Amino acid sequence: MTAMTRCLDLPGIRPRLSAHHQSRPRLIEPLLASTARVKLFCAPAGSGKTTLLVECLMLAPEGCQVSWLPLAGESMTVADLRQRLVQELGLAGTDDSALLAALASFQTPVWIFLDDYCRARNPELDLLLDQLLTVSSPVITWWLSSRRRPQINWPRLLLNDELYDCAPGTLAFNHVEIAKLLQHREPENASKGASRIHQLSGGWCAGVRIALLQKCDWSRNDVHGRPDTLYDYLEHELFASLAPELLEAWRVLAHMPRFNARLCEHLFGAVAGVQILEALQELGCFIEPWEGTADWLQIFDPLTRLVRENPWPEGRSWHRRACQWFAGEQDWKAAFEQALLAQEFEVAVSLLQHFSFEHLFEEQTVVLLLRLHEQKGEALLSGSPQLIGLITAALLFAGRFDPAGECIAQLSRFLPQPTEFLQRQLLARWLAQQGWLLHLQGRMEASRVHFLEAMSELGPELWTVRLICLSGLTQQALLRGELDVAQATNREALCLARARGSLVFESLLELDHAQLLEQRGAPARAEHLLAAMHDLLAGQKIAEPLLGRIALRRGRLSLCQGLDVQAAGFFEQGLQICLRNHDKRALYGFLGLAQLAANQADYAQAFVLLRDAERLMQQRQIPDTVYRGVLLQVSSHFWLQQGRPELAQEALTRVLRHYRGPDARQAPPATLELIARIEYQLVLAETDLHRAPNALERLNVLLAKAQGRAMWALEAELQLVISEVAHLVGETALARAALRAGLDRVNRCNLQQALRESKLRQPDLLDRLGEVAQEIPATLGASPLSCRELEVLGLIAQGNSNQQIAEQLFISLHTVKTHARRIHSKLGVERRTQAVATAKKLGLIAPS
Repeated sequence: MTAMTRCLDLPGIRPRLSAHHQSRPRLIEPLLASTARVKLFCAPAGSGKTTLLVECLMLAPEGCQVSWLPLAGESMTVADLRQRLVQELGLAGTDDSALLAALASFQTPVWIFLDDYCRARNPELDLLLDQLLTVSSPVITWWLSSRRRPQINWPRLLLNDELYDCAPGTLAFNHVEIAKLLQHREPENASKGASRIHQLSGGWCAGVRIALLQKCDWSRNDVHGRPDTLYDYLEHELFASLAPELLEAWRVLAHMPRFNARLCEHLFGAVAGVQILEALQELGCFIEPWEGTADWLQIFDPLTRLVRENPWPEGRSWHRRACQWFAGEQDWKAAFEQALLAQEFEVAVSLLQHFSFEHLFEEQTVVLLLRLHEQKGEALLSGSPQLIGLITAALLFAGRFDPAGECIAQLSRFLPQPTEFLQRQLLARWLAQQGWLLHLQGRMEASRVHFLEAMSELGPELWTVRLICLSGLTQQALLRGELDVAQATNREALCLARARGSLVFESLLELDHAQLLEQRGAPARAEHLLAAMHDLLAGQKIAEPLLGRIALRRGRLSLCQGLDVQAAGFFEQGLQICLRNHDKRALYGFLGLAQLAANQADYAQAFVLLRDAERLMQQRQIPDTVYRGVLLQVSSHFWLQQGRPELAQEALTRVLRHYRGPDARQAPPATLELIARIEYQLVLAETDLHRAPNALERLNVLLAKAQGRAMWALEAELQLVISEVAHLVGETALARAALRAGLDRVNRCNLQQALRESKLRQPDLLDRLGEVAQEIPATLGASPLSCRELEVLGLIAQGNSNQQIAEQLFISLHTVKTHARRIHSKLGVERRTQAVATAKKLGLIAPS
């Protein structure tokens, strides 16, 4: 990324920056402002170390002598380094003592850049470097980049405030910086492309640059073909420099989800394992902490994905050995994964005896169980009831109802049980699982009977099954509009989950609670609730699939309140997590992003997203009862906004038959208002086509139901729809009254999306009826920030550090950082200064 040119006024070779270089002030400014004598950049290949040094070199102050030594990572002797320094600095000394004396006598500022210091371990060379850094004049600033951390007395320099140690992670490009590299695109496409590049490259500078050179359509989810340029780069920069035994060990570790020194000893030998790991770390082989832990390591994720794409015939034996070690450590999930990779399916099945229902919500567990079912489906059906229960739960989670039903049916093979107690417990398990299958298939009444019968049979030791039944009953009460019943059932379940100390079940149940609050017209309260659960789960690094569902629901709540930028972030995050874990709820990530596109009148993109959602559902063999109705409803929603009521009427009439009549199904649990929306959208379409018999009467029936059930969010939508229809049929007084009632509910509950949808259907309705909408774009009235977050933001605006805020509010530093992160997320910013400026603009804090 740099080239060499000879400088006419200074000796030696001077580098230059690439034509594609982008300055990053967040890195440059602290470096130039630091008074440290030694500035160290230790990071793997392609991290942008050289480019950063070059930019600093070009910003050297006037009168400062600059010396650039490109060492190219080559092995060298003490004499070689001494000679390079003597020649570059124009010194006369030829031995170490003379060189050290000359460096100690410098009187004018000098910046010495040692770029790509020797990569091979060399104690003698490191000793000389240590002496150079120790005795050199205070006017000399050393800039050192290396893949290997030299053996120098760094603690002494650090304690003397003479060392600036640049953390490797800070060198990575962030989303904003990548978006600037794509500024030739439209802003929205640049942002999507930046997100995709950052996701696949981790911000690694070489990976970002290669992605831009290949001109891949990184905004799409399906990037085809192996990135050969990246592989060739690694072949030259990493693989070619490793001894054969180190290269083989690196490939083995790249296929491990995580590793530590003890696993390396098991894999490579009692003594050799630690030596190999230390050698790989010293050589800068992209080994980093796993999820921020001190005990576990991993290979940089973008590289593991690349390596795992290649065939690895000898991998089975390594995975078998890893499985043995993880099993000995009682890390059952990791052992199970390694058994599957080793194709030891019988071993994998035996390990499942250690799994509980809560294991399903660990990252990738569902995917692994689905893989096992695909490989050994029939054999699994002869396993234990506990094994069949786990496989069934995974299939239901992924939306594969037919094979789930086959698994549930196999429980009858375990009858009769030896005792009446065991017989009742097995029956209760069957009733609960069959109840959930019926619930997800939309057969509410039969499902409810199964849940109630299961609960009558359950003993206290099967509390997890009781919680599953209570969650299903809560969702059914919400679907029937019985919010008080739903609240009481949900409270009972939450009390049991908390009494058992199950954070996973508590989070599942809080998702139901958030839906209840959304129905009540309290999206801000629901958001605060889910934000707290997210922080708890993320802090304990558990239940990633639940984090995906929480993100999708938070996206829905943000959309409801008119926070489109925030909603987009949640929908993208939730969608990616759901896709990774084969969660059928990925559908709602696509739907949310489609609604955001429609808000900007980008209906082409909206329908592309709906098609992507349908394609995914079909590829993953999810029954159309899960997605067909909601896809048609959302499509009709867009058609009405486009002025195409004939398409909407045809689709809505067809889909409504599915939810009406003797064989009617319930709406999917994640779309509580689906049937009501289909009905009022059908009235809108028929009114536009002048085919709406008793339109207002039909809408008033829906409104009365919503009001009687205290479903304030739905009431706001219906009032605005009544206003539209009344205006179209000439009932101006009714239209004005309904509009005022709708605007009042919108403003009281901050339901901005309902108002926006009305405007997209009838852009001039408010003007014609003489009303002014008091929109609250995440500002006044219903603030997106909690009271504590506003308090923290106020102290940030006063210039307080995180530690000072913690001391003033008597809270921990971690809590302050959590509040700051949530403030940034809610305001759609990345830095403290941006948060303060945005808050002042929105009126959240008083201008200074």
